[in-house]
Amino acid sequence: MLQQIKSRYDRSVLFECEADSIKECLVESVSKKSYLRGANLSDANFSDADLSGANLSGAYLSEAYLRGAYLRDADLSDANLSGADFSGADLRDADLSDADLSDADLRGAYLRDADLSGANLSGADLRGANLSDANFSDADFSDANLSGANLSGANLRGANLSDANLSGAYLRDADLSGANLSGADLRDADLSDANLSGADLRGEILTKAPISIINLTWDILITEGYMTIGCQRHTHAEWEAFDDEAVAKMESRASEFWKANREWLLSACKAHVESK
Repeated sequence: MLQQIKSRYDRSVLFECEADSIKECLVESVSKKSYLRGANLSDANFSDADLSGANLSGAYLSEAYLRGAYLRDADLSDANLSGADFSGADLRDADLSDADLSDADLRGAYLRDADLSGANLSGADLRGANLSDANFSDADFSDANLSGANLSGANLRGANLSDANLSGAYLRDADLSGANLSGADLRDADLSDANLSGADLRGEILTKAPISIINLTWDILITEGYMTIGCQRHTHAEWEAFDDEAVAKMESRASEFWKANREWLLSACKAHVESK
């Protein structure tokens, strides 16, 4: 059966061959190093396909199924990959700069050393993905799920991580300078040696990794200027000045909790401010 890969722009045929499926046709085109810029491949199933080194810049792969696909060194820059399923895919060294990956499924994907600068990853599911040493400068991760992801050594300079879920993420040695972390969930995240200079956490410009404390009545996050206990976020000075009545109004269990933990929590705030 004749299979054709057409341009998303003018419907011209970019590649054609006799094959049983569009997946086989795409694999054949890649093996022949065909130029597939702007190809329309939306909604197709390419699971487990070997597309390493493919040139798919500007391609339309929205809602495509690429689970377990091998896309190492592939060029997917400027491609529309919104809603695509890349779970478990190998995208090492791939060029995904300025690609639209909004709402894409990248669970467990391997993106080490990939270039995703300027990419749109809003709402994407990146749980457990390996993103180490990747370039995410100026990328949009708003509302993305990065829980348990490995971002060690990643370049997140200027990235938008507002309302992203980074609980349990590994961010050691990551560059988060100038990143927007407002509303981000950093519970149990490893931020050791991360560069947070100029990062924005709810309007507060960070210069060092915050302290995250879990397994108490409420999770606690301590930055240079604020301490957040549960949903209560106040400056260190405000916490120190609160009397029993003010604390009791916050929540029914707050007064007892604060009496038991006040001194060491305020000491932790002070130590964090004074630490290098």
